[in-house]
Amino acid sequence: MQADAARFIRALVDRAAGPYRPVGRFAWHFARGKLGGDPVFAGLLRHGLIPDQARILDIGCGQGLLASWLISAAAMFDERDRGIRWPQSWPPAPHPRSIHGIELMARDVDRARQALGDAASFSVGDMRTAAFGDVDVVVILDVLHYVDFAAQNEILRRVRDALTPGGTLILRIGDAAGGLPFKISVLVDHVVTFIRGHRNARFYCRPLAQWTRVLTELGFAVDALPMNEGTPFSNILLLAKLVL
Repeated sequence: MQADAARFIRALVDRAAGPYRPVGRFAWHFARGKLGGDPVFAGLLRHGLIPDQARILDIGCGQGLLASWLISAAAMFDERDRGIRWPQSWPPAPHPRSIHGIELMARDVDRARQALGDAASFSVGDMRTAAFGDVDVVVILDVLHYVDFAAQNEILRRVRDALTPGGTLILRIGDAAGGLPFKISVLVDHVVTFIRGHRNARFYCRPLAQWTRVLTELGFAVDALPMNEGTPFSNILLLAKLVL
């Protein structure tokens, strides 16, 4: 069963990365490396974290990999009788009603638009000021620590206000109480942000208990799911469901 799932994931990585090949070597290789090496993408599907027919907002979307992943997963699920089978232990693939990504880096948005066309929408914007609209699911993977604590709190408050009743925030964070794995993740993050053109970046990180407290005070019920399989990092996925 695990071998079948691994084979399926490889096929899904190929399909989701495929639209980036015409965009350029960097976009394609980055897509293949990120989709294949980051456990969060398969984890979203394996654990059924995104409901069907959801309006999804991806904050800090980069070049739109989450959108390509979900679109490709839905297509492969629908074609399961004509090719590689959807893993039997996984819940059905979600079919998003819409996906919108917000990204600060204009060149990443350009790559997303070139790769996915009208299949999803993308805009250049700062998560501190960009409009979030009305959505069912908000995904924020590894970006809130780029802004200070006050800005984090305000973004989370605005996310709450954008979500429909019972909506879900999927937030991946690095646990600042995570010891050496957390230090490794911060070091790698510094290198990556430097390469992407951000000089002297300062990170604002919190321990898991503090993240949970902030979200609970905003009206979320929070579950934590480790999301660092196969990596040396202290990444945790917070599943915050709006209950107020």
